[in-house]
Amino acid sequence: MFGLPWEPHAGCFVRDPQGFIQAPSPFPNRIYFILNLNRFLDIFHTVEQMKNHLVWLPTWHQARMLCRNYGVTDELLLKDIANAHPMDPQIELLMLYERLVSAIEK
Repeated sequence: MFGLPWEPHAGCFVRDPQGFIQAPSPFPNRIYFILNLNRFLDIFHTVEQMKNHLVWLPTWHQARMLCRNYGVTDELLLKDIANAHPMDPQIELLMLYERLVSAIEK
């Protein structure tokens, strides 16, 4: 299993690092959006298999909540954001992911 613990559901973004999904991804780097959970269950057969093969990519809001849960303060995140020039939503999300990974590895 890779990444954060998660429960697959419609509305999740996921990455397929092993190339298990045969259909081309509409997003770069084998990223998929779970619009219909049953379609993913057709591919993986069980929720557990999905969790074992896919990496959940939290949205910005979910990543902020997870950072708080892992003790990353808003003050630290605001410093990161202030130091990013020019500010770009993609860069901000990547910074959240980096802070989250650092917090989990501690």
